[in-house]
Amino acid sequence: MKGGEDNIIVVKKINKHGGHHGGAWKVAYADFVTAMMALFIVLWILGQEEEIKKNVAGYFKDPVGFSEKMKAISVLDGMMQLPTDVATDAIDKIKQREQEVEKLNAMKDSIINDLSSNGEFTNLMDQVKMEIVNEGLRIEMMESNDNVFFEIGTSQLRPEAQKLLKEIGKNLIVIPNRLIIEGHTDSRPYSNDGGGYTNFELSTDRANSARRVILSGGLDFGRIDEVRGYADTRLLDKKDPFNLVNRRISIIIKFATEIPKWKN
Repeated sequence: MKGGEDNIIVVKKINKHGGHHGGAWKVAYADFVTAMMALFIVLWILGQEEEIKKNVAGYFKDPVGFSEKMKAISVLDGMMQLPTDVATDAIDKIKQREQEVEKLNAMKDSIINDLSSNGEFTNLMDQVKMEIVNEGLRIEMMESNDNVFFEIGTSQLRPEAQKLLKEIGKNLIVIPNRLIIEGHTDSRPYSNDGGGYTNFELSTDRANSARRVILSGGLDFGRIDEVRGYADTRLLDKKDPFNLVNRRISIIIKFATEIPKWKN
C-alpha cells in the first residue's frame, strides 16, 4: 500500500476446458438412453402374444426356476419332433430310468443300514461313499490313514476289506443289473526296477481281486460287465495326488435302461 491508496488485485480465471462443463452431462445422457431403452422394451413386450408375456413375467419372478423349466420344455420339444413311436419309446425309457433311480437309492440305503448295524464295519463307514452317477449307482471303497484295503504295492486284499466286499456283495445279488468294477491308485509310482509293471497293471489287478471276492459270495459270473484299471488318472483328491483316498475300489451298478439321445 503506497500513499494511502489500496492496491487492487484482479484474479482472472482461465477456463482450460475449452467451453465444456465437465462430465456431468454424460451421466445425464446415459440415464436418458437407459430410460428410453427400458421404455422401448416395455412397449415391445406389450405388443407380444400372451404366451411371451407370461414367459417374461415368469423369468423376472424366478430366474433360476424358470431357466430349469425352459430346459425341460426344450427337451420335450425335441422329442415331439421325433416320429410318434420313437417319442413314445423315449418317454417310456425315461420313466423306467426314474424307477431305476428309486430302486438304486433304496439299494444304497439298504447297504448303509447293513454296514451300520454290523459292529465290524463301524470304523469303515467313513470310507464307503455311494452316489448316483451317469452310469448308475457308484460305490466307492476308499483307503485312509487308519485303514488300508490292500497290502502295500500288491493286489492282495486285507481280511477286513474282503469282509466289507462280501457284505456289499450280498446286496448286489438281489438285483439283475450288470456291474463294473474299477481299481484306482494314488500317484506314487510303482517301483519294479524297470520291469514294466505300473500303476495301471496294479489298479487292474486290484479290481480283479475285488471281483473274485464278490463272486465268491454267490454273484453270477455273467453279471460282471467290465473290469477297469485307471491307475491315478481319476483322482478323488486332485489337490493331493498322494492322498490315500485316491487308492480305492469302485463298484458301479449299471442302469439297465439306456436313454436315447437325439438332436433338437
